[in-house]
Amino acid sequence: MNVNKKIKAFAVMLALLVCMCTVLPYGVLGTPAAAAGTRPTLIPGGMPFGVKFFTEGVVVVGITDVDTPTGLVSPARDAGIAVGDVILRVDGKDAGSVEEFGALIRDSGGKAVTLSLRRGDVETSSVITPAKSADGEYRAGLWIKDSTAGIGTLTYIDPANDSFGGLGHGICDGGTGELLPLKRGVVVDVNLTGIVKGRVNEPGELKGIFSSVRRGSLSSNTDCGVFGTINTSGMELPSPIEIGYRSEVRSGKACVISCAGGKPQCYEIEIERISDPDGMTKNFVIRITDGTLLDLTGGIVQGMSGSPVVQNGRLIGAVTHVMINDPTRGYGIFIENMLEEAKNAA
Repeated sequence: MNVNKKIKAFAVMLALLVCMCTVLPYGVLGTPAAAAGTRPTLIPGGMPFGVKFFTEGVVVVGITDVDTPTGLVSPARDAGIAVGDVILRVDGKDAGSVEEFGALIRDSGGKAVTLSLRRGDVETSSVITPAKSADGEYRAGLWIKDSTAGIGTLTYIDPANDSFGGLGHGICDGGTGELLPLKRGVVVDVNLTGIVKGRVNEPGELKGIFSSVRRGSLSSNTDCGVFGTINTSGMELPSPIEIGYRSEVRSGKACVISCAGGKPQCYEIEIERISDPDGMTKNFVIRITDGTLLDLTGGIVQGMSGSPVVQNGRLIGAVTHVMINDPTRGYGIFIENMLEEAKNAA
């Protein structure tokens, strides 16, 4: 989420046969003629992308003590600050980054300041009195962050406007599980460097390094994925295919498009059951059955989130999560849910 220096892992065509037995070339996916032109068409992804994600405000990831000449104190705890809070302003001034927040606290001179923060969907405020630490600096007793980065898989590109969706789930804080508030995000190409195979209770991962090529930008971070625009110049892309509606998804054979082998390819999977037809995420359960992909990854690994799932020639969704106790199995999200969320977030 080893390869040429610049990932071009975008094949010319996509292959899917209704009855698949092995790895299928990323190529000749037929679109049923009877339904031609009656539903949306999207370019299926399967290629890795890197995300540099900058939050709106700073996110509280920990509460700590301040070592003062008279002992340990915790201004943040005393002020009722909680892990997961997003600090937006300090006395009306934007807390735009870790550095800016730190400077505002240091410059307080130990006087009480008002923090404007968001807790869940509610904006509130809290008064905090920074403490002078043993090194002479005024501190709030907070661990905070303003950015994160990671690798995922592109699910689709809309050829009408070069918008895209990926991951199939949101970018969340690792401690709280809450969606991180997006200020801005940059999409870059990724050079894959290796794979850590998944094992029972030991999730694997696609490993890679960010390229210097800026590929696009993020516009929204949602429970159903990340969305934005992408520059397709120089990319070798397959032809668009129709989407499959949630009501058409069935238990049985399908394929997942993954770049684990170096470029996007179709690998055989089984849709075991529809787990939550009316939910927003984890709509169906999949099992990796393709021996080549199992040899490469051991199943579903981190970085494969967003890998397109195709059934009966149509893009029906994306991989979202792995089952920790069985890395060959995981969850998928309906493509309709991703598209609806992208529209709502626009």
